[in-house]
Amino acid sequence: MRQYLEFEKPVAELEAKIAELRQMPATGEINIADEVVKLSAKADAQLKNIYAKLSPWQKTQVARHADRPKAAGVIAALIEDFIPLAGDRAFANDAAIIGGMGRFRGTPVMVIGTEKGTDTETRIKHNFGMAKPEGYRKAKRLMELAGRFNLPILTFVDTSGAFPGIEAEARGQAEAIARGIEACLSAPVPLVATIIGEGGSGGAIALAAGNSVLMYEHAIYSVISPEGCASILWRDSAQAPVAAEAMRVTAQDLKKLGLIDEIVPEPVGGAHRNPEAALAALGDAVEKQLAPLKDMAPEALKAKRREKFLAMGKVGL
Repeated sequence: MRQYLEFEKPVAELEAKIAELRQMPATGEINIADEVVKLSAKADAQLKNIYAKLSPWQKTQVARHADRPKAAGVIAALIEDFIPLAGDRAFANDAAIIGGMGRFRGTPVMVIGTEKGTDTETRIKHNFGMAKPEGYRKAKRLMELAGRFNLPILTFVDTSGAFPGIEAEARGQAEAIARGIEACLSAPVPLVATIIGEGGSGGAIALAAGNSVLMYEHAIYSVISPEGCASILWRDSAQAPVAAEAMRVTAQDLKKLGLIDEIVPEPVGGAHRNPEAALAALGDAVEKQLAPLKDMAPEALKAKRREKFLAMGKVGL
């Protein structure tokens, strides 16, 4: 059953009427097929109008939609012959970060993603995409393995942030994230990162400090969640919509600021309405960004990354 967001209520009502009409027996009184066509056209127009002017807070809600493609779904759709690899070889295997080797459109790659899960059981298993130190150390291990075997790295990020629990801090959460960022920046192979849903704080950057950084059209990327920002600044998480506006979390804002390289278009109504089309567009965008990087020398790739991230500090100066 489709889940509707609050601002999608007008579309929900129209689609409910369409569903009712389709269940009605055909009679000579009204032409059900014609009515369905008319209402469908109206619903499509309404949806297009709503999504053409989403606020940053509404985009945040779309980025968190339960039916949105997750990292595991992206890997299943885009990566052939995927071989999962587990563990950090020091403490444990963190299910919040998944990764392994496979082929992306014929090219052998290392793929790493933060996985939120799709239902209650898998969300608990993957800790809602919030990785612990062992998760970031696993990602670092896989990046180093990719470097040894000359495999381009593809990362798919969807996390509200690193796990904030006491046990994570006790095991060196900050150090693990820093080492993850270091592994990204020092990888001798191409690294293309995509924010597919939420890109939250250092937990996202640890997998996204790449040569090219992409974002889905309705994804968000920020140093803290809008609710967290509102709680700090106004002591009121209800001010999250105001915070989202001020923080400039959307793909469109970040592209203007030069912090990302490409916005991946989503179907009207968001990636959750047509995952197949959304994933096909993502595959095309990743291929486009990866192609010019494949023939670059390791030192050139690292220099390009260094220049890219150092330049970010000059934005707005």
